[in-house]
Amino acid sequence: MADYPQILFKNRRPGETVLIDEFCKNGGYQGLKKALKSMTPSEVREAVKESGLRGRGGAGFSTGMKWSFFPADQPGDKYLVVNGDEMEPGTYKDKELILADPHQVIEGVIISAWALQVPEAYIFIRYAYEECTRNLERAIEEAKQAGYLGANILGSGYGLKIHLHRSAGRYILGEETSQLNGIEGVRATPRSKPPFPAVKGLFGKPTTVNNVETLACVPHILTGGSEWFKNLAQNSDGAGTKLFGLSGHLEITKCFELPVGITLREVLEIGGGMRGGKAFKACLPGGASTPYLTPGHLDVALDFDPLAEVGSRFGTAGVTVFDADTCMVGATLNLMRFFARESCGWCTPCRDGLVMVRWILEEIESGRGSRELIAMLKGQYKNIAGRSFCALAEGAMGPLEGLLKHFEDELEAHVTKGRCPFRS
Repeated sequence: MADYPQILFKNRRPGETVLIDEFCKNGGYQGLKKALKSMTPSEVREAVKESGLRGRGGAGFSTGMKWSFFPADQPGDKYLVVNGDEMEPGTYKDKELILADPHQVIEGVIISAWALQVPEAYIFIRYAYEECTRNLERAIEEAKQAGYLGANILGSGYGLKIHLHRSAGRYILGEETSQLNGIEGVRATPRSKPPFPAVKGLFGKPTTVNNVETLACVPHILTGGSEWFKNLAQNSDGAGTKLFGLSGHLEITKCFELPVGITLREVLEIGGGMRGGKAFKACLPGGASTPYLTPGHLDVALDFDPLAEVGSRFGTAGVTVFDADTCMVGATLNLMRFFARESCGWCTPCRDGLVMVRWILEEIESGRGSRELIAMLKGQYKNIAGRSFCALAEGAMGPLEGLLKHFEDELEAHVTKGRCPFRS
């Protein structure tokens, strides 16, 4: 493996968590000191914007641009919400980050809250992440004791409260407005927009929602500079490093910090190549809600714009790999079972459409398929894509789009043979 810069994982050691003393010895909280002592909030916001940082939670929207919509100079109650829900299959980067280095996340939250002039922040953590929760609780308390968090941070006059909110579960809570409802204790369904959270969010007040990994990048942007952060990327116009969670049919399946813009071919090599020496068939490049890549995409740069150009998405960089023996109909069915189960039931395309897609794929996979059902599958894709209330069903159409685009021959083979051709 090449010697790639380790920024977010620089303190990472197997099975260990960095506490505050070691974190500070390795440069921790220097970004916070710089922000509070030598920069204005608007200068911090501008540095993040110039860095090219894009959201690491899946959508990839410019973080600085998102912050520009927030009324940072407006007095009154405002909130920062940190999305650590992470329930998408194949995505586990935030978990690895918090397990290794929770103070990095806390520092990013404090700097970002100060840049937005927010007095309270909520970290929304997935219910199953019990060890992550304990790490964050300890880090919050350590930061308070050291004067980095509380009523008068480093004597600046700025104060911040960080609340840790444990999720009750469900994938829909990863959608930002559903997450706000979850914190408020009401049914976790998406909200109609506009108004957007920056205008009317948590408890009816202006709110910005950012991903855990996104905010962990902020201290490094301040200490290293915006241009330095941009130049961490390779082979693309992107910026920074990215946490890639590898899973599936690779020899090595774990989370790596790699440059934005690295090619799929290089990522497969870092994962030790295909398990058992089998041929690469496909992968989900950015979590379960992204269209498949195939061998023809091995040299595509893994970044937001290059992947959009080839009909997929960077998403969370959860790279799930499938070998040549994989039935892509069965793989897609497995994903559809998840998405159909996790629908909140708020809108018809998601509530009923995903169940229909699941049923069609079950019929085809079990040998009861027909060409009429393949036509129905294509029709359901058109009925759902771009028509749901939030992005859940739209994301669910990602792997189905990839199946129809790259593996329609497998659908046909299931119908022709009257069974799954990958089963003996």
